[in-house]
Amino acid sequence: MVAVHGYELALTWTGNQGTGTSAYRAYSRSHEIVAEGRPPLYGSSDPAFRGETDRWNPEQLLVAALSACHLMSYLHVCVESGVVVVDYTDAPTGSMTQTPGGGGRFTEVVLKPYVTLARSSADKVELATRLHRDANARCFIASSVNFPVSHEPTVVVED
Repeated sequence: MVAVHGYELALTWTGNQGTGTSAYRAYSRSHEIVAEGRPPLYGSSDPAFRGETDRWNPEQLLVAALSACHLMSYLHVCVESGVVVVDYTDAPTGSMTQTPGGGGRFTEVVLKPYVTLARSSADKVELATRLHRDANARCFIASSVNFPVSHEPTVVVED
């Protein structure tokens, strides 16, 4: 039997400045995203599209979702393979190209995980590096996008 998981949230536009969308510059792109039991996530559009710099934009959230999903998948495959990870950071980047008529699409996301292994896994650096491929194949978000998600991992052993 295949498990189906559902995800619910509420998004509310908070950017009506009195005249709604009467003109391109007449409204804010601000919005709030909430889900039960979680703090609100304050969003806007990218500043290039009149968004607010102190709020998350959908493009950042997409890159963040890919990075977080890869982390979860990577930790899982490491456990399965007997690789002990003690620290993990990522500095992902995403590229989006605008198209004529105001649209656009992501063309690539590059994840740059920096993984620290326990001394007990010092002999598994090569395996830990290869496991990023397996993690990518298991990542629900990476499996759902129509652009490449590549990886430039660094794996080190703790001092």
